[in-house]
Amino acid sequence: MGTTWDVATPRGLARVHLDVPDNEPAGLLVLGHGAGGGPDAPDLLAARDGALAAGLSVARVEQPWRVAGRRVAEAPAHLDTAWLAVVGTLTPAGPLMLGGRSSGARVACRTAGALGAAGVLALAFPLVPPGRTASRRDELLLPEVPRLVVQGSRDAFGVPEPAEGVRVELVDGADHAFAVRRSDGRSRPEALMQVRTVVREWLQSVT
Repeated sequence: MGTTWDVATPRGLARVHLDVPDNEPAGLLVLGHGAGGGPDAPDLLAARDGALAAGLSVARVEQPWRVAGRRVAEAPAHLDTAWLAVVGTLTPAGPLMLGGRSSGARVACRTAGALGAAGVLALAFPLVPPGRTASRRDELLLPEVPRLVVQGSRDAFGVPEPAEGVRVELVDGADHAFAVRRSDGRSRPEALMQVRTVVREWLQSVT
């Protein structure tokens, strides 16, 4: 069972949800949620399980806007401010890895250098919002550390291209929420199982 506590930030109270492996942690993975959901998003939980299986502790950070009960995410600079404050209070036993889903992945990319992260995990990176043309690829290229992008092949935000230091793993048939629909309309569990496995294997290779 995990541990939860609040952290004061310049943007208000944030919340940390910490899970630890059975043995001595080999590192710490800090995960941020997206603009449309919270720290219990299915892909974040799959990534958490993969990281625990790889021997890392996992801290899921709940941004202040969500802790306060607001429905609209704050501006990117405000998200970064709160995130930096929270991660600054954590003491990793081993390498610090950052990550998140959608906007949380963007925050991790933008702050990886300042926090001295050893790697970045980007789930459902929102490359180009639907109806727009401006790409956020420059944010994905910011960190000078290994990056893993796990993306659904049907993600409405598009799929980032691999680059130096950027590995891209596709989940066939999955959308932005990693949902894969069967012919009868029900969701298939294989996508989240793939997320868990890919995250575990990648973390084992870089920590």
